[in-house]
Amino acid sequence: MGAAYGSVPTHDEDHALDDDTTTPPIDEDRIRTVQRKMAFLTGMAAIGGFLFGYDTGVISGAMLPLAKDFALSPVQEEMIVSSTVFAAFLASLGGGSLNNSCGRRFAILVASGVFTVGAIIMGFAWNYNSMLLGRIIVGIGIGLASLTTPVYIAEVAQPSLRGKLVTVNQLLVTFGQFIAGMVDGALGEVDHGWRFMLGLAAIPSFIMWIGFEFFLPESPRWLVAAGKHDEAKVVLRGVRDSDEEADREMREIVNSCEAAKILENAFHHSEQSRLLGNDANTATNTDTEAGQQQEEMEIPPPSFSMRVKAMVRSAPTRRALVLGCGIMAIQQLSGINTVMYYAASIYEMAGFSQITSIWLSGFTALGQVLGLVFSIFMVERAGRRTLILYSLFFVCLSLFGMGISFYLARVSSAAVDMVANGECGSQSALVWDGLTSYCYDCVEIDSCGFCGNTCGSGDDAGPFDDSLCPADSDWSFENCPNPFGILSVVFMIAYLLAFGVGMGGLPWTVNSEIFPLQHRSLAVSFTTGTNWFGNIIISATFLTISSPAVLTSYGAFWLYTAISVAGLVWLYFVLPETKGLKLEEIENLFRRPGDESDDSLDFLSAEQKELLVKMASEQAHGGH
Repeated sequence: MGAAYGSVPTHDEDHALDDDTTTPPIDEDRIRTVQRKMAFLTGMAAIGGFLFGYDTGVISGAMLPLAKDFALSPVQEEMIVSSTVFAAFLASLGGGSLNNSCGRRFAILVASGVFTVGAIIMGFAWNYNSMLLGRIIVGIGIGLASLTTPVYIAEVAQPSLRGKLVTVNQLLVTFGQFIAGMVDGALGEVDHGWRFMLGLAAIPSFIMWIGFEFFLPESPRWLVAAGKHDEAKVVLRGVRDSDEEADREMREIVNSCEAAKILENAFHHSEQSRLLGNDANTATNTDTEAGQQQEEMEIPPPSFSMRVKAMVRSAPTRRALVLGCGIMAIQQLSGINTVMYYAASIYEMAGFSQITSIWLSGFTALGQVLGLVFSIFMVERAGRRTLILYSLFFVCLSLFGMGISFYLARVSSAAVDMVANGECGSQSALVWDGLTSYCYDCVEIDSCGFCGNTCGSGDDAGPFDDSLCPADSDWSFENCPNPFGILSVVFMIAYLLAFGVGMGGLPWTVNSEIFPLQHRSLAVSFTTGTNWFGNIIISATFLTISSPAVLTSYGAFWLYTAISVAGLVWLYFVLPETKGLKLEEIENLFRRPGDESDDSLDFLSAEQKELLVKMASEQAHGGH
């Protein structure tokens, strides 16, 4: 490992080699110290990913006992889940400004502090409103952390380790979901165990705050952008194997920051040319001439609306944006966060007991972990397109199978021959007749249970009328015996495994590659917003659309199947393969004959364009 980080002579130092001058000796002690720092840094920063995964997973198991303790309606359950997602979405929108103005370290400190407060409130919540407040506060912390921690790791980590360390952050998201399931299972039968499930998240978030407050530095890239070059150099020399390596990377960071300014000037130049009616094809000045021209015209900073107009005016960028937003929408509308947020509820619908449902939701989360590991191993071999299409194909099969398992659970349950109470005889329904024909239908009605082929009023303890249930019959309330319950488990695991292989992480990879330099940041923010918005829709509607009054449980999964099939067909025709292509070659994939030239970079020199391509390439492959 030491050889990989040894000092490499620059072109200006070639004459020194002719004089038999050797490179500085490798400091093994320093390398080991840096390795320990990298491990500690990654562990602390990746807690943000763990917290995101833990909160996603823990609410699945905590919701069942929580709903009973607070007598929550399905709409209130959806609000408790979706409020966190919506708060995270809003925080991610404002988090970019906080990152740029105050730094990555400060943003992570805010995120960990806010999350800790929210977790404590949830642990001590006394009613629905206080729980909702805690969930919103936690969502703000999640939004800031999920936005900032991958960026911090990518900017502070050694370049040769950057991709792997950012991947560690992604893996910890799924690992957090698994740990949450184990915690849920362990506390599932403890009185008010949901308080510990939700409140325990304050421990890792507080550890994260301690780590960043007292031990971890600010990102050197942000320090350079803020004009604090000396501080940035000190930070780099503390986390690199040699001073020469640190100084070389310092020069690269300074160059990339200058390239970002060039990119800003490119936009100014292009927009001013359009406003003045200049012929875009004549705008091929040198950088110096362009700078003088911009200074003379006193070009104001571009507004957000100007940037959006410029982005959608470019036909190749517009096509890439449709693909980027579309694949993010498919990722969410195929139901992944329905499965993650409501896994225990889904298993309970399948006829498992509360504690069994909680344990199953934790263990089946491992399916996505295995899929993600396979994806990391295969993405550069099989390609993005291949993995995404195969992943989505098997997602479609798994969702259809889950719908089948719930349909079989209904029609295979015992038939209802008599209804002892009129309110148990039918229920409102949209896609079926609503008549109580099976035990499955009976237990879906509030305060109704099944015994001896009769549906009547009762509660957990038994029927209100003892004569309803013969001595040799079992009382079923909330769920019925289901011989096909194991089928739901099989298809759930298959779904998570298939999703992890391609649809889990690769939509983010594709979006990091398909946009041109001058529109990349804004376009990625649009696709990320689409992802969050889809997440909100799914988390806020599942319990409603899966109820007997709307689509039923099997109808909901068949709806997700239909969306996934439509997405698969669309992606088959529009998704290009980007494996092994340079960023400028990927951009050409979206060009069509007759497209107008996007001249916003035409006035730059070849060297400046090369610098921008290198910067974008590092960002695209450094993580997302």
